[in-house]
Amino acid sequence: MIITSNLPNLLVTNPVIQTFLLNIYGGKIMQLENILVFAATVLPLICTPGPDIMFVASQGLSAGKRAALRANAGVISGYCLHGILGALGVTAIVATSPILFEAMRWIGVVYLTYLAIQMFHSAMRPNKITFSPSPAKTLLTKGFLTSFLNPKGLLVYFVILPNFIIADGNHTLQSIILSAIFISTCALVYGLIGIVIAGMGQKGSFSDHRRRWVEGIAGGLLSLAAYHLAKN
Repeated sequence: MIITSNLPNLLVTNPVIQTFLLNIYGGKIMQLENILVFAATVLPLICTPGPDIMFVASQGLSAGKRAALRANAGVISGYCLHGILGALGVTAIVATSPILFEAMRWIGVVYLTYLAIQMFHSAMRPNKITFSPSPAKTLLTKGFLTSFLNPKGLLVYFVILPNFIIADGNHTLQSIILSAIFISTCALVYGLIGIVIAGMGQKGSFSDHRRRWVEGIAGGLLSLAAYHLAKN
């Protein structure tokens, strides 16, 4: 899947960029087509409904756009750590250990189930409406745990990404660049979904009846996320 070329056929013509990329790839440059193929490969995976999307959507639905964006930031931070660990080779160790991989997956299932139960519990209790969104730190932490415990990160960094790395180039820097593409795409897709869902959830009056329905639906989304993670 690697597309390379010698200097006469470089797609990148800027001398500064050429020098930078040559240092990264050890004398060969990954052409633009190769980067686009990588983006096209991970985009369907990113857009597939899973724990990350469900979590961001549930926060947007129950607490608005700001909460969705904070949740998204937490999710992205989890993938940033995945990227760092992948560049250092730690992700490969986890991915090749059935025990560690399964433990990580089921911890994620339990965590998402816990969040869903909390949402259902709140939905079943009539309360006076109060505007007290979750602290930013709480949403960031929850988002981080949701993505970091999601095996999707291991799939991308251990199965997909290595196919786009030039063997005789700098593996660490190549991994960082491709990780940046994956993470930025996640941020864009999840952020847009969170904003759209939040906009849909904010229409209408903030009655207690409506709040309970919204939180019930959000709990359902988190339950689906836990189920999706458990069956994969």
